Amino acid sequence: MSYWAGEAGVNPMRITGGLLGGVWLTHLAADLGDGRFDGAWLAQNFENLKPEKAIWEKYAGLFAKVDTERERFLEFERWWNGFYFMSREEIVAIVENLFIGNKLENGEFRICNGCTADLRRIRNPLVIFSSYGDNITPPHQALGWIPAVYKDTDDLKRAGQRIVYLTNPHVGHLGIFVSAKVARLEHRAILESLDEIEELNPGLYEMQIDNPSGDPDCHKPQFSVRFIERKVEDIDFAKQPESFERVRAVSEANEAFYRTFVSLWVQAATNPWIAESLKWQHPMRMSRYVFSEVFNPWMRVVAGLADVVKKERRPMPDAHPMIMYEQEFFGRVAEAMETVRELRDAGNEQVFRLLYSRNPFELSIKSLAKVSRDDG
Repeated sequence: MSYWAGEAGVNPMRITGGLLGGVWLTHLAADLGDGRFDGAWLAQNFENLKPEKAIWEKYAGLFAKVDTERERFLEFERWWNGFYFMSREEIVAIVENLFIGNKLENGEFRICNGCTADLRRIRNPLVIFSSYGDNITPPHQALGWIPAVYKDTDDLKRAGQRIVYLTNPHVGHLGIFVSAKVARLEHRAILESLDEIEELNPGLYEMQIDNPSGDPDCHKPQFSVRFIERKVEDIDFAKQPESFERVRAVSEANEAFYRTFVSLWVQAATNPWIAESLKWQHPMRMSRYVFSEVFNPWMRVVAGLADVVKKERRPMPDAHPMIMYEQEFFGRVAEAMETVRELRDAGNEQVFRLLYSRNPFELSIKSLAKVSRDDG
């Protein structure tokens, strides 16, 4: 993984560490959790990436198709809200070494004393599945480490390594990593081609799937797989090493100050009762249980009304004008939220550049000049 790689305005997650001042805030959250980091923060960050889809369209879709979407919605919510906890040492090491430090591709990720992770020492074939629709782990990150570790194709071949990659144009992060339905053809093609991958000569290959049937649930030989040899030199994604090096330096300074002068006091003031209280006050939990009749007795009235409405419900036809107006309203709200999110991301990118570019004053002048030209 090349954790710093990505496209400005498309992959905003990679600059979050710089905007928050580094790993110290993660350390603080773990200290307040009595040594545990609440995974609800990670789920909230994911929803905030595209709130028009993760928040608005999810509930709007449930409202519009309440007769058929209820069970699917509840199944996803039960899974999505099953937050995991990580120890303070675990989450701090992940953020410090990977997301902000980017030490894995450089062979600097220390596992224990005298032992570091060296990607060049991996001898098993590597299969990389990434998507341009994934704004958390885009192909820039999933493939960008290859030219950083191997200087050219010959270097890769001399190392005896076989790397196979395939990309998807639109599948999102959850579709690749946790969904057995969205990218099921790709997952099945990989599993059914492992023997062929083992037999490949050392080198870099792109895996292409030919599925004339169009059925995502088919098996070989209904679809075929080709391995097309590629060059390491052709993997060329734009990088911003200088800016992110400054982020790492700022993070290390802030973390050193927090660890030395603040962390022990926070740990001394925190106990299991405070940690449990903060856990249940987290917005990701509160926004759910506040509408539960177990926590909110007033919701029993709503539950009773829901039973009455369900029995007397007479759905309108899809072509009814009111249904069409409703869909148009849903679409306009989603577009407005998307516009606000794009402005937010663009503003964050600009702040990041001003904070961590080599010459922020010169960058500001250039930006102002561009705006003036665009305005005529």
